[in-house]
Amino acid sequence: MGGHAIYYHTGNSPMGSGKESIEDSMRAASRFVDVVMARLFAHADLVEMAAAATVPVINALTDDSHPCQVLADLLSIQETRGELAGVKLAYVGDGFNNVTHSLMTGGCKLGMEVAVASPAGASFQPRGDVVRACEDFAAASGGGLLVTEDPVEAVSGADVVYTDSWMSYHIPPEEEAERIALFMPYQVNGALMAHAKPDALFMNCLPARRGCEQTAEVIDGPQSIVFDQAENRLHAQKAVMLSLVGTT
Repeated sequence: MGGHAIYYHTGNSPMGSGKESIEDSMRAASRFVDVVMARLFAHADLVEMAAAATVPVINALTDDSHPCQVLADLLSIQETRGELAGVKLAYVGDGFNNVTHSLMTGGCKLGMEVAVASPAGASFQPRGDVVRACEDFAAASGGGLLVTEDPVEAVSGADVVYTDSWMSYHIPPEEEAERIALFMPYQVNGALMAHAKPDALFMNCLPARRGCEQTAEVIDGPQSIVFDQAENRLHAQKAVMLSLVGTT
């Protein structure tokens, strides 16, 4: 696109608690750049950045949401399915997850039938406020939302089956064995995919661990569009930048 990227690692920067304030950092940075794309843990920090900046601020990931990833996901589905409205998207695995929340939001706004299957408990199911908002989005768009503990119920008749890591970046390593045991019934394998439509797509936003959230036969099989999905992050995020700064 002919631009110039500057990588700024917040862990090694003067910005943050006990250092330069986020507000001052963004007011200064806005004098030098046309767009800020921020990948942070705390969503509140991103909101503060956007409020202080005088240039567009793009959410590249927070603990709350991952909209750029989901734009790429929706593009990937649209490339193969055409219309998004009416498409059934089943997410299986960790529902208390930024990708899950953004998939629910995007899918329900666009008239998709979104089903989420996760273990019981507030630490694994989608957040209640996100569920309530997405129910409203689905009612307005003609879509639907199902949240269940049953992976077969979620996947039955699905056009797309999606999963994500069981060990998100913020989860302590000492919880890994317990979480793998808990999530193993939610593994996307050939038996689970058999409940989806015969031509259903398989998606994972990566990184993926074969033998955990999905089997090798699924992610490396003919129904997988995982690497098309990965490529589409580039195209979707170019489109976001062009929409913000113009095409000239």
